Parts: sequence; structure tokens; C-alpha cells
Amino acid sequence: MGKVILITGASSGIGAHCAREAVTSGHKVALAARSKSKLDSLVDELGPSSAFAVECDVTSPSSQEAMVEAAVGHFGRLDVAFANAGLGATATGTEHGNIENFKEMILVNNFGVTLTCKFAIPHLRKSKGHLVLIGSQAGHVALSGSVYSATKWFIRGYAKNLSNELTPHGVRVTSIDPGMVDTPFFDEEKPNALRPDDISNAFLYAIEAPSHARIAEIEINPMVGAHHS
Repeated sequence: MGKVILITGASSGIGAHCAREAVTSGHKVALAARSKSKLDSLVDELGPSSAFAVECDVTSPSSQEAMVEAAVGHFGRLDVAFANAGLGATATGTEHGNIENFKEMILVNNFGVTLTCKFAIPHLRKSKGHLVLIGSQAGHVALSGSVYSATKWFIRGYAKNLSNELTPHGVRVTSIDPGMVDTPFFDEEKPNALRPDDISNAFLYAIEAPSHARIAEIEINPMVGAHHS
């Protein structure tokens, strides 16, 4: 039976690709992002019976609460919430970093994720569903002065904390922690990076695992120096 999946940051990159692959696999998707026009185009592509768009600012509690309620109102339930919205650093390290960028990264990458989880959990408890958080390999290593890396260490720890809270209620939690992925997240192409397919494959593997199996964390790294076919 197909699942109802809510995806934040769904207008491009990993979020949009996971939405496409989820629909291809028979699931239904509620797509959330700030750009309603991009979401509407994706709904047109995927079909209105399988996809639904809702504009959302993930840093706003009221916007996130309305997003979850709209998704549940449209599809009748929620089985998976994918907290995928995130952004990167505009400069390297802390000394030379930009203060507004620090603030926005923490709000989107951390506070926004806690809001998605907060408002989705009551519905996921009903469905014995699944929370998926997008982490990063930057949350597994100490990158010199990197605030972005610290936001991803938060995701990794938060996923484990959520799992302790939710496993007794039958809700699974997975963090997907990729290395560099060739998406619009970067300004130029990254030919030796992972592909969005790699992440959507991991996402589907996690959410389609049998209910008795709990996949806590998936690390995905590019094969350094390998040639992509």
C-alpha cells in the first residue's frame, strides 16, 4: 500500500527528486517549499491525484503547523515526514563567515526541522509512521570552524534523540547523511559527486523497509576518483 509522504524543501534538488521517485513507486506526496510556482509545476508533472503543493516557510511555526494540517486534510493521513529543507554556508569557517547566514542556517537547518517533527509527530503516532531527516557527511567530521557542519551534527544527534522518544510509539526515525550531491544546492556542477538518484534510492529503501526493521542512519559517500557512467 502506498504511503502519504510530506517533503519539505520539495521544489528542487533532493526533495523534488525524492518526490518523483516516491510517486513512481506508488506513493503520494505533499510538497512544501517557499516557491509555490515551482511546486505547482511539480504537481502538474506528477499528477494531482498523487501530489499536492503547500507553500511553507519552515522557520515559521504557524506556517509549518498549517502545512502539516493541509497535507493531512488533503490525503487523510500522514505516513512519512521528510524534513529535507536546508541551506549551506556562504563563506568558510566562523571568523570569515556571515552572521546573517549563520542565523538563517540555524533557523532553517535546525529550528525548522524541529518544527516539522513537532507538528508531524501526532499524525505519525496514529499511522505508526516514519520521520526522515536529511543530514550530511559534514555531521560526521570536524570541519574547521564550520557552522554548517555544526547544524548537521545537530541533525545526527537529534535523529537519535527522536528515535528514543518515538520508538516506543511505533514511529521510526532515519537520518540520511550524504556526501556532496550534484544538485542546485551548488552554483556549479559537481561531476564527481553523488547523484540525486543515490539519495532517493536510500530514502525509498528506508521508508519501504518492513515495519519490524528500523534503519537509524544511512551514510552515502561518493567514490572519490571513480568515474560515473
